[in-house]
Amino acid sequence: LGGWGRLVNPTGVAACPGSGRLAVAHDGEKRIHVFGPSGFCLGRFGERGPASSDIKYPLDVAVTPDGHVVVTDGGDRSVKAFDFDGRGVLAVREGFCLPWGLDATPESEVIVTDSEAGALYRLAADFPRGELKKCQVIRSRLVSPRAVAVCRTSGAVVVIEHLKALGASKGSTRLKIFSAEMDLIGQMDSFGLNLVFPSRIYATAVAFDKEGRVIVTDVCSQAVICLGKPEEFPIYNPLISHGLAYPVGLTYTADNSLVVLDSGDHSVKVYSST
Repeated sequence: LGGWGRLVNPTGVAACPGSGRLAVAHDGEKRIHVFGPSGFCLGRFGERGPASSDIKYPLDVAVTPDGHVVVTDGGDRSVKAFDFDGRGVLAVREGFCLPWGLDATPESEVIVTDSEAGALYRLAADFPRGELKKCQVIRSRLVSPRAVAVCRTSGAVVVIEHLKALGASKGSTRLKIFSAEMDLIGQMDSFGLNLVFPSRIYATAVAFDKEGRVIVTDVCSQAVICLGKPEEFPIYNPLISHGLAYPVGLTYTADNSLVVLDSGDHSVKVYSST
């Protein structure tokens, strides 16, 4: 889905649990592109502009079970929510340094990473009414956290930290897995993964599959890799090893199709679970 001209430097993808629609954040004139399950474009919204309801620089997108599209906007350091018709219903600006990644919980709350603050937030709102209920820090002292995912069954949370480069190094990533109560239950950085796996892994996106396994995109091997459940983390099981250029986004649809956002060719690629 998409392709250059329709999607410009896409940064995030999310699936609506109920309808199967896909929301993609990108750098076009209208920042959010909505595709139907069959691949047709259903709409575009989120104007690029200076107004408070405009989207200046989208970093990630999530879709809540109640059907709202939530976007992190690096341009004015905010989290913005829209309905699927493109009407802005809420903008949260207070307290964030640089909100980056986000994912929705089954209760329609939103987990947000703040890359500059090194923190993880839980945001609860009455989206139809445009009312913020709470926005609280649930984990701090993280290192440049970006992508985040919530397990729909266990409530576990996985975060990708981006570690600073040392010397001539290009930097590395680290995955941290927390329980639903936000206790650390597992972690592994690129160095540790390199000791176990055959190639260097630089993770850019993360998701849980329906069995609760951690799935990541790796831009070094241009692949999607299953790292196993938190209790067996990490294993190494490549799910997709061909046909990707620069995978930066990842989500699962309600029918367990795997959706990969590829910024290398500005497309969304959907894989069946068979």
